[in-house]
Amino acid sequence: MTAPHLDVEQVEQANTAFYEAMERGDFEELSSMWLTPSDVGVDEEYHDPAEAGVISCVHPGWPVLTGRGEVLRSYALIMANTEYIQFFLTDVHVSVTGDTALVTCTENILSGGPAEDGDEPGPLVGQLVVATNVFRRTPDGWRLWSHHASPVLAESDGGEPDGTPDATA
Repeated sequence: MTAPHLDVEQVEQANTAFYEAMERGDFEELSSMWLTPSDVGVDEEYHDPAEAGVISCVHPGWPVLTGRGEVLRSYALIMANTEYIQFFLTDVHVSVTGDTALVTCTENILSGGPAEDGDEPGPLVGQLVVATNVFRRTPDGWRLWSHHASPVLAESDGGEPDGTPDATA
C-alpha cells in the first residue's frame, strides 16, 4: 500500500494520460491503459481476453459496451473518424479507496471530423461531457476499469436544461 497522496497523484497522471492518448490518436497506448482479464484474475487460457466482461465503457449516446473487444473497437472507430480532438478537463476529483480509484471530471471537448473537400479538418465542434473513470491498481500501475461519459444538456434562457419545463411557468 502506498501513501494516499501518492495514490491520488498516480491516478491523476493515469487519467491525464488516457485523455492525452486520445488526443494523439495513439491506439496502442490507449489499449495498454485498460485492465486485462489477467489483472483481475480471469484465466485467459479458458476465457477469450477480448470478450471477457472485465471492462466497460459508455460513450455519450451509446449503449454500454463490455469486454476489451467491444471497448477497444469503439475507441478505434472514434479515432478513425475524428480528425482532431482536444480535451480540457475541469472539475477533476479523485477518490482512492484501497486498490480502486474513482475520477469524476468535466470533459470540455473540441473536435473536428474529416473535411468535405481538401485536406483540412472539418469544422470544429465543442461539446460538454461529464465523465466518471474507475481505475484499479495493478502491479503495472493504475488501469482503467470503466469509463462512463454523459452529455451535459445546454441550458435554455430560463436556466433549465432544454426540453425541461420552466418551474415558474
